[in-house]
Amino acid sequence: MRKISLAFVDDHQIVIDGLQSLLRDEPQFRFAFATNDPTEVLAKLKAEPVDVLLTDVMMPVMPGNVLAREVRTHFPDIKILALSMSGEGGLVNEMIEEASISGYVLKNIGKEELVHAIEKIADGGIYFAEEVLQEMQRSQQRRKENEAAHLTEREIEILRLIEKEYSNKQIAEQLFISERTVETHRKNIFRKTGTNSVLGLIKYAYEHRLIGS
Repeated sequence: MRKISLAFVDDHQIVIDGLQSLLRDEPQFRFAFATNDPTEVLAKLKAEPVDVLLTDVMMPVMPGNVLAREVRTHFPDIKILALSMSGEGGLVNEMIEEASISGYVLKNIGKEELVHAIEKIADGGIYFAEEVLQEMQRSQQRRKENEAAHLTEREIEILRLIEKEYSNKQIAEQLFISERTVETHRKNIFRKTGTNSVLGLIKYAYEHRLIGS
């Protein structure tokens, strides 16, 4: 039986060690290489054939979406499985759209699910963890609601200042507009988001990723 060749990329060595420890006793897998530096990956792939690349998403030197895009461009036959602490829907969608990744799982995954994911991807399928699929659906719903709200860039800017507890006067001074204009924007923001209090508005903004947590 032909073995599935795997490569690992993560800026934390302990994650790579953990993944390899989980998979070491699986006879269907062969470890091609592992690295903490995503900038080395393309050169290593030229020297070592790989079926599935398991890559971290949040890496400081080169983010996983950038690496995945480069791998897809130069080695289109390699299947990419993204691993992350976060299943943030926007990020997953970005990696699907930009790099055509074959799967996305969280790092709290168990051995049985990880093996299944790799085998399915290597066989030409796709695999997204249930938690990731749910977050993708929530992200899509938030995007639809944001589009329905039709908040302008100026309104989002004012919303973010409201979250910082700026008064109408302070917002006006910050944006070089009149207090009357700020008040008009505030009324429009509350109407569009369907909220009637600052607390409700801030909750809406956090849930819809209009402001950072």
